[in-house]
Amino acid sequence: MNTPNVLSNLPEFSVSEISGAIKRLLEGSFGRVRVRGEITEFKRYPSGHLYFSLKDEGGKISGVCWRGTVARLGLVPENGLEVIATGKISSYGERSSYQLIVERMEFAGAGALLAAIERLRLRLTEEGLFDAARKRPLPTLPEVIGIVTSSAGAVLHDIQTTIARRFPRRLLVWPVPVQGEGAAARIAAAIRGFDAIDGRRGVPRPDVLIVARGGGSLEDLMAFNDEAVLRAVAACRIPVISAVGHETDTTLIDYVSDRRAPTPTAAAELAVPVRAELAADLAHRAARLASGLVHMTQVRRLRLARAAGTLPDLPALLGAVRQRLDDRGHRLGLALPRLVSLRRSSLITAERHLNVPRALIETQRGRIALAASRLHAALRRTLAAQAASLAERRTYLHGLSARLEGANPMALLERGYTLVYGSDGHPVTRAQGLQPGTRLGLRFADATLPVRVEPPD
Repeated sequence: MNTPNVLSNLPEFSVSEISGAIKRLLEGSFGRVRVRGEITEFKRYPSGHLYFSLKDEGGKISGVCWRGTVARLGLVPENGLEVIATGKISSYGERSSYQLIVERMEFAGAGALLAAIERLRLRLTEEGLFDAARKRPLPTLPEVIGIVTSSAGAVLHDIQTTIARRFPRRLLVWPVPVQGEGAAARIAAAIRGFDAIDGRRGVPRPDVLIVARGGGSLEDLMAFNDEAVLRAVAACRIPVISAVGHETDTTLIDYVSDRRAPTPTAAAELAVPVRAELAADLAHRAARLASGLVHMTQVRRLRLARAAGTLPDLPALLGAVRQRLDDRGHRLGLALPRLVSLRRSSLITAERHLNVPRALIETQRGRIALAASRLHAALRRTLAAQAASLAERRTYLHGLSARLEGANPMALLERGYTLVYGSDGHPVTRAQGLQPGTRLGLRFADATLPVRVEPPD
């Protein structure tokens, strides 16, 4: 007996049909929704799409932001950020999962905004973007002032009127939105645009920049806490004055700019001095300079008068010198004849004491002759002694020569003797030990003949 098929009346679906039905149900039931949660598992793919999850205490939902929507997202997502995401619910059939297609994000309340600002502040502080050593001084009197602000509102008017009142300067205004979607990108582009001006195409390069806006809520001021704006200010080569919000408002642009002004009016006051005050200061400095010159002249004149009073009477000093010169000339005229007379008397006295030259010559000639005879006698004695010594040495040398000739072996050979040499060149004095066949040499007076030892008969 066959069991009836109880499921035969149920419709049959494919997996794709079920996935498509669920996708249509989710998208049709929820439409656009706002979901609050903390970003986690955030990933940015090379394609430019963003994948993440939103979680709270009770659950988690996957989220995706397509590349074309990232630029209009409203903030830069990161893990740990609490946001309110706006989008629509859809499903991903290949994984049997549902997800939120995000079109826009915003911070979830002031607490989330402050937490995001604090995280960015700490990160940029570690990079050194807020270091005091990076701050540049403002020019004393700029020729051109660049202004980045909204063209609507009282901020631009306040800056213009303040500069016109204090010291009129040339102003270049780059109007930008100061809040809302795309405001941060426009502000960063304006700062980079001013920095790119080289002054060679008819547009002058600003000497200082003012980035300003009026007061507002924390959400309204978020464009000036944006990382792109902060990095544009840090990279700008023109000194930047920030004037965002009221005096009690503080944004991150205040940390990275070169000077922070509490209000836009105060920023204009920092940019230029008061012309009347500057003129008064210059007049005061000129008066002080003139007074100093007068005082210096008086002091120098007094010192000159004192120095002149201590100088001697030059005419009297010159008269005394002239009188002394006349006296010395008169005494010199009297002294020269007297000196000549004294020298003449000394010469006459010396001449009287001189001997007759001929007698002196004869005396010296006698002394020379006596010395010559003594020298000749000594020379003869020396030669005689040397001749006797030479003869004695010659006799001694002859005796040594005879003795040497007697000991000469060659002389013995002349008398009929011979010398016997072995093959090694040494003399052979005995026959004992000579073997038959040994070769010897016999040295005669005129030659050497080889011989060989023969055995005895």
